[in-house]
Amino acid sequence: MEHYTNFILKHKKIIIVLFVLAAAVCAVLSTMVGVDYKFADYLPDDAESTKALDIMEEEYDQEVPNVRVMIKDVSIPEALVYKEKIGKVDGVQEINWLDDAVNIYEPLETEDQDTIDAWYKNGNALYQVTIDETNGEQVVHDIRQIIGDDNYMTGDAVIDALTPISTSEEIQKIVLIVVPLVFVVLLLTTNSWFEPVLFMAAIGTAILINRGTNLMFGTISFVTNAAGSILQLAVSMDYGIFLLHRFAENRQAGEEAEPAMKHAVQQSVGSIMSSGLTTVTGFAALIFMRFKIGPDMGWVMVKAIILSLIAVLCFLPVLTMVCYPLIDRTEHRSFAPKFRFLSKVVLDWRVPMLVLFLIVTIPSYFGQQKNSFLYGGTKVYQTEATQLGRDMNAIEDEYGISSQVVVMVPKGDMEKEIEMNRDLGSIEGVDSVVSYINSVGESIPTDFVPQEQLSQLYSEHYSRYVLTVDSEEGIDGWDQLVQEIKDTGEAYYGSGALVAGNLASTLDLKTTIIQDMTKVNLLSVGFVFIILLVNFQSIILPVILTLVIEASIWINLTVPYFAGSDLFYIGYLIISSVQLGATIDYGILFTDRYLEYRRDMGKKRAALRTIQSCTISIATSASILTIAGIILGVISTNGVLSQLGILIGRGAVISFLLVIFVLPGLLILFDRVIEKLTRNSQFYHGTQGGKIHELQESL
Repeated sequence: MEHYTNFILKHKKIIIVLFVLAAAVCAVLSTMVGVDYKFADYLPDDAESTKALDIMEEEYDQEVPNVRVMIKDVSIPEALVYKEKIGKVDGVQEINWLDDAVNIYEPLETEDQDTIDAWYKNGNALYQVTIDETNGEQVVHDIRQIIGDDNYMTGDAVIDALTPISTSEEIQKIVLIVVPLVFVVLLLTTNSWFEPVLFMAAIGTAILINRGTNLMFGTISFVTNAAGSILQLAVSMDYGIFLLHRFAENRQAGEEAEPAMKHAVQQSVGSIMSSGLTTVTGFAALIFMRFKIGPDMGWVMVKAIILSLIAVLCFLPVLTMVCYPLIDRTEHRSFAPKFRFLSKVVLDWRVPMLVLFLIVTIPSYFGQQKNSFLYGGTKVYQTEATQLGRDMNAIEDEYGISSQVVVMVPKGDMEKEIEMNRDLGSIEGVDSVVSYINSVGESIPTDFVPQEQLSQLYSEHYSRYVLTVDSEEGIDGWDQLVQEIKDTGEAYYGSGALVAGNLASTLDLKTTIIQDMTKVNLLSVGFVFIILLVNFQSIILPVILTLVIEASIWINLTVPYFAGSDLFYIGYLIISSVQLGATIDYGILFTDRYLEYRRDMGKKRAALRTIQSCTISIATSASILTIAGIILGVISTNGVLSQLGILIGRGAVISFLLVIFVLPGLLILFDRVIEKLTRNSQFYHGTQGGKIHELQESL
């Protein structure tokens, strides 16, 4: 390590120029990275609904209805005018309304009231629109221009078109708020007004390089794009804090700047690398998910943490050596308390804390397994904070819930098609079936049907049924309804029956994500455990640290269960890895210092000194992670990102509390076991009585 530090400090200017150039180039490259907002695109390639969608795109030119438009307070003639205007929008493939279901020129009293209410109710007209999503943003904009902001529009195509705009604006707002707040935290927890500039410069450079190098993936998920930089900032700041705190301690001990930095790198590299590797492995576990958002975020964040480690261990030391005179000139008194009272409270109350820890952890373990989950994207924007959410709620309030499921079967057997058409229509929850049988009639040969109408129902190889169902994800029985539709198709055509649509994709998502859960959790815990085992060369310490952080995860995830709120399963999976990888750093730092002090003093005094010396570093890191998470949670209107942010922020607070208030008690309780099961522990065994006056001084 000495040769390394000599090398980087000798070539300070070259290293700074290289990092600045890399950051500038990558800032430009980051604008070329694509972002994907569709949940269905992240299904495994072998998922049934993925195959069905691929075949449908090959066989049919027209998609299934993907937009619902509601015009309020209109007469039937006025509604027809709106229909004509919307139908003329470039990119609108088809628009259906009441006049396609009944003869509106006859008295409506003679028609079926349920049919009328499905299209025209209380003076409000509801249209089913099919648009080409290739240029969805422009099509949605043009329709909005026609209907105005006072009317309503929702559907998968609308969500896909508007999400990139709103998310991009929110990310900019989040960054503008988070960066200054993090800067303030660093100002309050360091001894120089200039030191925070160095932290932000080093990690900011790593973030820019990471965002630019994402171009190697071509496209990344909206979750990774929105949360990646915030997570990298919050998680990586620890490493810089560890390094510069050691540098400050060495200088206070009388060392000159350059030797102090060399020693700081050597002293902190173990903690930094251990913290970095545990975070890397936490994210790496996501790579093994079949649900592709996992590997997407896993690879990007593994790269992000590695780049942050390089920036902290290479760029930050040389930047500090160039700027340390500014650090000296901008020194200020420490605003951080000494935590003497806190350390005494923690030790005095360690037994009640351990009892409370058990009381809370056990039910939390079982509670977090009973959460009610959302797997797809249906509810992502169902919030009154956005026009999209308000439109969705208004349409559902008036016309209820509606989703489309598509069944495709090999064509050629009219009798089977007729029987299956009847069985599909009789399924409870299926409101209507649009098929050749219903729309044209089994007695009319295909040669007599207009090609435009025929191509929507019959392709070269398949007959298509478009089912409208009164269900969506989050409604009891939605998954059983989709399964019943699939079973009906398979009863007639076996594996030849294909089912597509948002609900079908969501059912496959549910199956895939549940299969990923156990694998991801076991891998993330296993990877972290192995790194702790190697770092501490101890059998018991990895168990203690993993238990403390896993308990904080269980407590965090049980809150939605007791609050009675749904939890997006993506957030559940990601937080399980992210919180473990990000906050295990607190335990590593604390335990490292405890072992260091334990070689020179008894276990209680070692715990006291550790609390006093580590709390500020851990609190700084936890505060940054909490701020980043909460701001993401509050500002983002995307339900997945918002919930993930809240989970991250709350998880950081819980992990901090357990490390400061529970871990010391566990270290003291298992002190003898730790000594026996830790290689080269070299614990102090002097007379405790002779240290009483020193103990009192430390308090």
